[in-house]
Amino acid sequence: MEIELPIPEDRIGVLIGREGEVKERIEKETNCRIDVDSETGTVKIKCDDPINFLRVQDVIKGIAHGFNPEVALKLLQDEMTVLEIIDLTSCVSPKHLERIKGRIIGKGGKMRKNIEDMLGVDISVYGKTVAIMGDPEAVNIAREAILMLVDGSQHTTVQRFLESRRRELKTRRLDWQNLP
Repeated sequence: MEIELPIPEDRIGVLIGREGEVKERIEKETNCRIDVDSETGTVKIKCDDPINFLRVQDVIKGIAHGFNPEVALKLLQDEMTVLEIIDLTSCVSPKHLERIKGRIIGKGGKMRKNIEDMLGVDISVYGKTVAIMGDPEAVNIAREAILMLVDGSQHTTVQRFLESRRRELKTRRLDWQNLP
């Protein structure tokens, strides 16, 4: 299997890593081949294993959308970690994009940090996108919270929503753990 993915010019060096260490690590852990064309900003992935083929795509998309390689590599190490990318241009006009990104991040990064801490997810606000990584249920709740912020909900309203959903999530997880 083979695919080409675009990557922003400023993220190419992050994907490659110092002396090629990030790229080599991904290739070694997945047995996939990654070719980076820094002229066009294109990454070509070649892989025989379909699961690793999909995982490598997610890692590269994660790095392309602003995640640190160590965070993006969680997608290889944990089968339950997923990546979701929200394209803000689909729900916000370009003239409001910076303001909305500021609402998502919050003063001093507080809102983004609260979402990450409460749900155990990682969030990257980069370019015209917001990327979320974590457990599928937690990622869905984080997406809902971010879309509430995009729609203009107050930070306190979103905070209460997160607290409520986190309690539900913990209860469901405890129910699963108590099964015989």
